[in-house]
Amino acid sequence: MSRKAAVVALTALAPVSWGSTYFVTTEFLPPDRPLFTGLMRALPAGLMLLALTRKLPQGAWWWKSAVLGALNIGAFFPLLFLAAYRLPGGIAAVVGSVGPLFVVGLAALFLGEKPTAKTLLTAIAAAFGVSLVVLKAGAAFDAVGVLAGLLSALSMSAGVVFTKRWGRPEGVGALALTGWQLTAGGLVILPIAFLIEGAPPALTGTNLAGYAYLALGNTAISYFLWFRGIERLSASSVTLLGPLSPITAAIIGWAALGQALGPVQLLGMAIAFGASLAGQLGTRTPKAPESFSAAERNGQEVSMDLEVSGVRR
Repeated sequence: MSRKAAVVALTALAPVSWGSTYFVTTEFLPPDRPLFTGLMRALPAGLMLLALTRKLPQGAWWWKSAVLGALNIGAFFPLLFLAAYRLPGGIAAVVGSVGPLFVVGLAALFLGEKPTAKTLLTAIAAAFGVSLVVLKAGAAFDAVGVLAGLLSALSMSAGVVFTKRWGRPEGVGALALTGWQLTAGGLVILPIAFLIEGAPPALTGTNLAGYAYLALGNTAISYFLWFRGIERLSASSVTLLGPLSPITAAIIGWAALGQALGPVQLLGMAIAFGASLAGQLGTRTPKAPESFSAAERNGQEVSMDLEVSGVRR
C-alpha cells in the first residue's frame, strides 16, 4: 500500500466512525438532548487530549484555535442538530452533502486549489448518491432547517479549508491541535446547551458507555485522523470522503436496526462510494500558499514520526 493510500484509508475511518453516531444516539443516549450530546462529544475529548499532550496554544494560535474550534465543532454541531430536528433525516443528510462543493470554492479562494471539471462532477455525484441512499418519498422541506443544514456544511467546509491553510505551529503535533479545537468547540457549545436544554439529565450506565464511545472513538480519535488527513491530502480529497458517513449509517441501520435497503439505496451507495474513491485519484496536495509563515509551512511538513510529550502521532 502506498503512503498516500494509507493516509486516505486512515482519514476515511473518521467519516466511517461518524456514521455510527445515529445508532449510538438512538440506542444508548437519553432522548432529545442533542446539544448536551454535542457537548459530551467535544469537551471531554478535548480536555483529555490537552492532558495527554500537555501543550497549550501560543501567540496567534489562541485565536486561530478558537476560530477552528468554532467552525469544526462549536458552530457545526448546533447547526447540524437544528437541521436534524427541523428536517427529515434524509433531507438533512442531502443538504449536508453539498459540503464538497463549498470546499471546492473556498479552497480555490484561500488555498489556490483550482477547481477542475472532475472535482466538480465528483462532488455532484457524491451528493446525488447520498440522496438516493437517504431520501424518502414525500419528505417535507423546512426553510429554517435547510438554512441550518447549509450553514452547518459551510461551517465544516470552512473549518477544513482553514485547518489546511494554517497548518500547525512548529513542534506541535496533530493530537495537540485536535485537543485545542475540541476544547474550544466544546466551550462554545457549553452555554448554548445549558441555555436551551437546561441542566444535564440523569445518566445511566448505558448512557455513560455511549458518551464514552462518542468522546473517545467517535470524536478524539476520529478528529485526530481527520485533521491529520487534511494536512496530507488536498482539501477536496478529504471532504469527498464525507459521503462514507451516510453510507455507514445506512449499513448500520440495516444490520442493527432492521431498516430496509432496496435497489435504489444500493445504487446510491455505489455512486457515493465511487465518487469518494474518484476524489482520491489523480490528486496531489498543493504547496502551502506563499502567505504562510515559515512556522506554518514547517508545521505542515512535520513527519509522521513527530513526538509530542512522548506521545507518538
